[in-house]
Amino acid sequence: MEEALNLVNSKKADAMIENIIVVDYMKKSKEFSNIKIETIEDYEFKIYSIVRNDYPILISILNKAINSISKEDLLKINSLLIQRTVESKRNIIELNDSQKEYLKNKKEITMCVDPDWEPFEIINKNGEHEGIAADIIKLIAKKLNLEITLVKTKGWEETLEYSKNKKCDILSFLNKTPQREKWLTFTEPIFEDPNVLVARAEIPMIEDLSKIKASIALPKGTAMYERFSKDFPNLIFIPVDSENEAFHLVESKKADLTLRSLIVAAYTIKKDGLFNLKMVGRPLEYSNYLRIGVLKEEVLKDILNRAIVTIKKKEIDEIVNKHVSIEINNVNYFSIGFWFFIGLLVVMTLILLWNYLLRKEVKKELEKNLVQSELLFQKEKEAEIGKLIANISHQWRDSLTKISYINLTTIAKLQLKQEITNNYLEKSSNEIEKSLDFMSQTRQNFLDYYKPSDNRIEFDILESVKSSVSIINTKIKNHNLIINYNIKNDIAVVSIRNQWMQVWINLINNCINQAIKENILNPIINITIRESSIIIEDNCRGFNEDILNKFKDNSLNGLGLKMCKDIVSKDGWNFVIMNIPSGALIKIYKMDGINK
Repeated sequence: MEEALNLVNSKKADAMIENIIVVDYMKKSKEFSNIKIETIEDYEFKIYSIVRNDYPILISILNKAINSISKEDLLKINSLLIQRTVESKRNIIELNDSQKEYLKNKKEITMCVDPDWEPFEIINKNGEHEGIAADIIKLIAKKLNLEITLVKTKGWEETLEYSKNKKCDILSFLNKTPQREKWLTFTEPIFEDPNVLVARAEIPMIEDLSKIKASIALPKGTAMYERFSKDFPNLIFIPVDSENEAFHLVESKKADLTLRSLIVAAYTIKKDGLFNLKMVGRPLEYSNYLRIGVLKEEVLKDILNRAIVTIKKKEIDEIVNKHVSIEINNVNYFSIGFWFFIGLLVVMTLILLWNYLLRKEVKKELEKNLVQSELLFQKEKEAEIGKLIANISHQWRDSLTKISYINLTTIAKLQLKQEITNNYLEKSSNEIEKSLDFMSQTRQNFLDYYKPSDNRIEFDILESVKSSVSIINTKIKNHNLIINYNIKNDIAVVSIRNQWMQVWINLINNCINQAIKENILNPIINITIRESSIIIEDNCRGFNEDILNKFKDNSLNGLGLKMCKDIVSKDGWNFVIMNIPSGALIKIYKMDGINK
């Protein structure tokens, strides 16, 4: 075979016939630069194992194993065989004379990229190429000692136009398609990433995409838009300008589905907190085999391939892990990951059910409260209830985002057949447990606050303050409010706990509103708890004189401060307000313990 290839390479023969993998390997290892490979469909090679004819059981065993190998696995094996040649063992890439001459005359290689394709690649605010593709291109350039110049574009469509008009020599990272082959030739695959269907949480899993009618948002000019529009005429296609736009159309119910790479999906859902999205299918035939696209120039393609085949899996893994938090290993703990994934699905289902029950309970209590006699307290709560639910929704969103990202990371590990270690499982389970505990406590604090009650129980003042803070924690964080606690003694009160919680929520809200009014960027509340008093100070420039005077003569119209005073006075506590140099001071103290 080597002799035959030599004859073709030296133009002493016109052609030869051999298996494509073998020829490709020999071409690269022996540096046969004049060889061009064309496939002949009528002459397919089928390779067999030969077994002794008196070993029928062994034949049966081997056939069972062979039949279990998926088409996807075979594609991966073929790809590896083609890429990994003897050149992968070399530290220095040697070019032949014609390739050296090409680079000498070329002087500059220009590159267009997708400027908005995180985490694969973006053009950042400083006009620099960043991401997984950028780092891989830099690695290739370093191996070849090449200077590659970035040609900036505004979007993927403009990138394609620049490439068609020969304004750049290469496209950094893309799939090979028949449409693109009209003006490009492609290197060997650099990176494989499966595509997944993404939909909202209520959409069921999709087994066969050809049997459903749905709308799908896909970025214009991408390989998957080209392939899907041809393969699935049953779908309604919504062309968009970016992947983020596709995700947000699905989230806002303006599209049913989108198709994205597994890595991009995991990255975007985590970054944007799209916890109500999930993966509903993985069409195996539509994986991304990403390559460099080269203008119809075989010499440059061959030069780039010389570097690509030397890239080790470890190098790719390190680059991916730099941009996406998915550790990559060769060991497959599929069964552990599977049950962990099932556990996460159960958790997510419980959370959705929990949210539904919470809304149902709130609705029921609202209907009951309309006929309650405690109108002063309950009406004030009802006025705040929408804001409080919004706060809790934001707080749950953070927790759900954490859980969702753990779920996506686990799915990614399973899809990419990577190791799921005991350490990873323990760490992930602890994170989920913390998030669920927080959600559970926030929900309970909210219900304790909202439910009308006339039960007098003993409760701790500090604990009731912190429970109130947890309900409006998002609002507190959004306005940069810092709450400091100075605990001299614990105080236990026998009263209606949720009414005292309303006192703390009113006072904190007053502080935030005053900070907004006075344009105070970093408001602070200091809460001091002593044996018989609670002192609350802030730095928000205090009450105006009109409020102070009306509060003293009990003619204040608003419910907030007046309600706080009425609540605590029922239990034998005084409630006074005054101004101090930094802001306002509220003192709540037992009538028989003013000096304490």
